[in-house]
Amino acid sequence: MVRIMRFLTFLVVAGSLGSICQPRKGFCEGQNNKAQSGEQYPCRWVYVSRSLNRDSDVVDIKNIVKTASESGLNGMVLAAGLDRLDDRNPAYHQRLKQVSQLCKQQNFEIIQIIFSVGYGGSILSEDRNLAAGLPVKDALFVVQDNQAHFVPAATAKTTNPGFEQYTGNNLKGYNFHDRPGEVSFIDTRIFSSPQDGQAHGQASLRFENFGKYEHGHARVMQEIKVDPYRCYRVSCLVKTDSLQPEGTFHIMVLGPDGRDLAPWDPRVPSTSDWRQVTMGFNSLGYETVRIYLGAWGGQSGRFWVDELTVEEVGLLNVLGRPGTPVTVKDEQNGFIYKEGKDYAPIADPQLNFRFDHESVPIEIPPGSKIRNGTRLRVSYYHGMAINNGQVTVCMSEPKVYEIWDKQIRLLQEILSPSKYLLSMDEIRAGGSCQACKKRNMTMAQILGDCVTEQVRIIRNVNPAAEILIWSDMLDPNHNAHDNYYLVDGDFTGSWNYVPKDLVIVCWYYDKRAESLAFFSSLGFRTLAGAYYDGDTLDNPSGWLDVLEATPGAIGIMYTTWRNKYDLLAPFGNLVTERGSLK
Repeated sequence: MVRIMRFLTFLVVAGSLGSICQPRKGFCEGQNNKAQSGEQYPCRWVYVSRSLNRDSDVVDIKNIVKTASESGLNGMVLAAGLDRLDDRNPAYHQRLKQVSQLCKQQNFEIIQIIFSVGYGGSILSEDRNLAAGLPVKDALFVVQDNQAHFVPAATAKTTNPGFEQYTGNNLKGYNFHDRPGEVSFIDTRIFSSPQDGQAHGQASLRFENFGKYEHGHARVMQEIKVDPYRCYRVSCLVKTDSLQPEGTFHIMVLGPDGRDLAPWDPRVPSTSDWRQVTMGFNSLGYETVRIYLGAWGGQSGRFWVDELTVEEVGLLNVLGRPGTPVTVKDEQNGFIYKEGKDYAPIADPQLNFRFDHESVPIEIPPGSKIRNGTRLRVSYYHGMAINNGQVTVCMSEPKVYEIWDKQIRLLQEILSPSKYLLSMDEIRAGGSCQACKKRNMTMAQILGDCVTEQVRIIRNVNPAAEILIWSDMLDPNHNAHDNYYLVDGDFTGSWNYVPKDLVIVCWYYDKRAESLAFFSSLGFRTLAGAYYDGDTLDNPSGWLDVLEATPGAIGIMYTTWRNKYDLLAPFGNLVTERGSLK
């Protein structure tokens, strides 16, 4: 613990990084970019993601490695949950051993991908409370029968939630809906049926014909009042009929400045009967938000929406860790009560980072100073999943580093890898909790400190380890900027606080020239994450064009998220041919 806390001090960001931030010798020693050396790139890799929960995963990897090796590639970045080795069964370890052996037989290197913050599954499997927390301030609870029950404020109200008030095809109470009478229509024939035993209205809002217009917009929006730093749940009913593209229906919650407070994919099928879609958001510092239902970029089909509701919710997904304290105080006199004495420890027994369940009351034990009828103001922090269930880990909690330290020692013992890829991409929350605030550091410094500590943890067990990292959180042309998703702070300048001997894996194709030139100018070596599931080799060709003009470029990787390896052999041949021409 002392070691971890020492590495989490401000000395890291003040420039006292020592030799860890200096270029080091290794597998790219003496290598400039391929065009200058006239040789093949030393790193010609393929990205493979498999759970290793099935024997077929080993067969798949064997076939991929065989194709890659025969096509001139020489390494595999393996995503297989390798920083959760103590949670794996013997069958997993046996399959991992088989993969290691077959790669050795092919003289094909395995590069371990580990240590994700943005996608926190490995850390959260050990302790879900280590998620990044968003603050809720002074939510009201009232004590009755030795329980404190949440009382929502009356601020958040939707107007015309069932779409029953209208003139022609124009809704009342909404700020807009796209093209009334052309794209959006009041439908009195198809509407939601009661799901709660109560009488519902006799209308819904239908969208169709949106594919005729440039942006494919099919949306309805209402602006509502909220209280700052409170937690809310939004729900509606939706029905779809051949809606394309698949999954194009969304709910969005935007602040007045356009900030997305709840980026989330509800995964509504293209054709579905009425279903309830539920999501949550934190109002942060806003007093009004804009609730959107509908489709962006819709091409064809139609869909209906009905029964829009917004409600403030209580202790959902509340986090319990040192950096996310809960405060329970008396509304009348401000007295702060003690957990475990005046009220029972507060926790969400489900803690699934979704908003599909109800909060629990606060239990008041015998002997408490809290009396029935007392009005309490409760402040806490909650976690939240975004997009397809992505949950970010807090980079300021020491326990995170303790878990990583344990896992890296297991990985070194089992596989003894020489190269690691830090999976530090798309860190979409953080900076809001007390653990982050008390450090008085920018998010750029917190991120840099985290990466620096990850490098130290690895090199404590393998001083010669070569370490790579995804580029986006260090790249001003990509995600290293202010106003990034739910982050409280600015990632600008993060590149100044990480070890200089990292190899940066750039993956933003449209900004490849700017990104590669940026990192090269700072003295970093670079590698391109190419391909991304297209149907041609235009993407890797474009990367190779820029790599050849980039000092310090040392390789390229066939990167697929959809397990599409049809172009693997042509990719390898392209990389080999481009090298042999010099």
